[in-house]
Amino acid sequence: MCAIREDGAAQPYGSSPPSPAESVRRAELDRLLELTVRDTGVHAGAVFLLASDRQALRLEVTAGIPAEYLAPWFGVALSSPVPVAEAVRERRLVWLGDPQEIARRYPRAAIALPYHHAVAAAPILTGTTAWGTLLLIWPGSDTAGPAGPSPERVRAAGRRLGRLLRDAAGTGHAVSPGPAPRSLPQPPAPKRGPAEAQAAADFVERLPEGSCSLDLEGRFTYVSATAAALLGGSVPDLIGTRPWQSLPWCTDPAFEDHYRAAVVSREPGYYTVMPAPDRWLAFELYPDGSGVSVRISPTDPGGASQAAPARTGMPPGEPIRLGEVYRVLHLAAALSEAVGVGDVVDLITEEMLPAFGARTVALLAAEDGRMHVIGCSGYHPRLLKQFDGAPLTCPAPAVRVLATGVPSFFATSEELSRTCPHVPRQDGLHAWAFLPLIASGRPVGSCVFAFDRPHPFPARQRVVFTALAGLIAQALERARLYDTSKELAQTLQAALLPDSLPDLPGLDAAARYLPSVRGMDIGGDFYDLVRVDDTTAAAVIGDVQGHNVTAAALVGRIRPAIRSQALAGATPAHALTQANRLLVDMDPGRFVSCLYAHLDLARHRAVLATAGHPPPVVRHPDGHAAVLDLPPGLLLGIDPDADYPSTGIPLAPGTVLALYTDGLVETPGVDLDDAMSGLAAQLARAAWPQPMDRLATALIDHARQTATRTDDIALLLIGLATAG
Repeated sequence: MCAIREDGAAQPYGSSPPSPAESVRRAELDRLLELTVRDTGVHAGAVFLLASDRQALRLEVTAGIPAEYLAPWFGVALSSPVPVAEAVRERRLVWLGDPQEIARRYPRAAIALPYHHAVAAAPILTGTTAWGTLLLIWPGSDTAGPAGPSPERVRAAGRRLGRLLRDAAGTGHAVSPGPAPRSLPQPPAPKRGPAEAQAAADFVERLPEGSCSLDLEGRFTYVSATAAALLGGSVPDLIGTRPWQSLPWCTDPAFEDHYRAAVVSREPGYYTVMPAPDRWLAFELYPDGSGVSVRISPTDPGGASQAAPARTGMPPGEPIRLGEVYRVLHLAAALSEAVGVGDVVDLITEEMLPAFGARTVALLAAEDGRMHVIGCSGYHPRLLKQFDGAPLTCPAPAVRVLATGVPSFFATSEELSRTCPHVPRQDGLHAWAFLPLIASGRPVGSCVFAFDRPHPFPARQRVVFTALAGLIAQALERARLYDTSKELAQTLQAALLPDSLPDLPGLDAAARYLPSVRGMDIGGDFYDLVRVDDTTAAAVIGDVQGHNVTAAALVGRIRPAIRSQALAGATPAHALTQANRLLVDMDPGRFVSCLYAHLDLARHRAVLATAGHPPPVVRHPDGHAAVLDLPPGLLLGIDPDADYPSTGIPLAPGTVLALYTDGLVETPGVDLDDAMSGLAAQLARAAWPQPMDRLATALIDHARQTATRTDDIALLLIGLATAG
């Protein structure tokens, strides 16, 4: 078994040998993965295990595909919009039968592995307990109809793996994610006798074209003499190397891209290239489970594909490997989806940290002339305290790079000590990357990655880190603006609604407000409960047309006007009439629905009037609930002479009055009357007695879960205490 180093080479698994019990369990895990790949007929598979905090997945082992191909998912937060996370999060099989479906539903996954393939991600479960995810890959299909493995076999494989992991945990030898993903070795090739092998080699050498073979890691395992001559190398020098590393003219990422496409899709490939002026070669790729066979032949320049990769001069330094290009694209897509600062911090600590093999990461933001730690993973708290609040004039590397705008890389502890002898360090860390975060020319902060062993930081990786620093800076700047806007919106919304509901003897009230526009946190719905005297109150709920800042501003004018009417003891009809005339005079170009209820607790009676608002639902003391039938009134702001008839109802002890806006009940394709009747049925089924606060939470949660809501929600529940 082997792990994958940063340069893609194999190294012994782990920094210390696993215990015998761990080795046995991992060997059984590997056996079940290989069995699954064979049993389902796919060409590759992988197992992801839940991390100890159960908030992220870690890639543990792959079969039939190098682990480095899945580098963007070495670590995956459970909240990530990728198939392996969704399978565990939703406890279901995620099935993606063609590449277009992958691109449509999971653009981040399509960017990171942009080849013609299909995938299935099955949760590894025992009962309701999740242990990880099984990922299977097979050739993609663009045609309708069943293709790929049997879904039931995939689910059964997930259950088998789940039983193994459950039993291992039950014996005290749980299989947890290893320090680095492993790639299972390829099954041994069929044995060939010396004579047969020599005959095969002679056959290949007699062909006019060149022939070579590469394993799944992309290394030459066989090169014919003709192929070596066409490639411009020698057989001994090529064996065991990768063409994009050993052939000077093969540095364009397109070459590795064609190879990866063949391995992942298991489909033949063809491309042409110009290794020297006026000389073209055609490459035909034929993949299977053990590697890729390649036929190389000279071709007519006039027949070369116009889409063939053009030859460019040898770039200075080592080129960026294709896998790292896709890794950056994947992380860039993820950063583009981050909303608040917390999302950016989670992405960096949960996905970037394992993707680059770093042990620790810290994210610092520049605010008011000082650096503040806003996120970290792996660092000792005492060390972070020394940097948190440091002035921007501090000579520490994490601060200095922000002033210079130039990243600093230290491959060893000695390098850091020579340059910054007084900087405190954490034991066990031996290499660092200090990255300035600069967005639109403005310093935002810095990001520090540290490694638990010396790290050379080749030129290609420095380019990757630098590019990511720019992406992180832009995402962090957007996120901070979002958080600031959200805080402002929440402050505005809090000013538009009551700070708290009044306390009246014999009355239990609760309210909820939920905006429909994500990120706005403000809208046009409002409610109020006004204490008039010790036994009288007024309940109001309304809905301004629209859910934006303009609607919220109108709430800021109409709610105080209605509240003043309530405090003056106005009847419902009079309060709505006055509010209507005010709105007509304002002429804001928007209408308002409103329901006003005058509550007389001494006489156990309520008087209600409505201005085009959904009628309340009443739950009676005997448990049955119904939608109250009120005479309709015109929306506020239309006709200055509109009147609003009132209706009186009894309020016996134990009655619950539910006032709400249509966002609570309205769903696409459902008749509004049926939706209101559904709310009445919910109230009738609710356990009783219970606090209004708990009941309000249950009603809001039900509304969130039943359908996507497109309107703001306001809810005001009023319960009258039972007698005695």
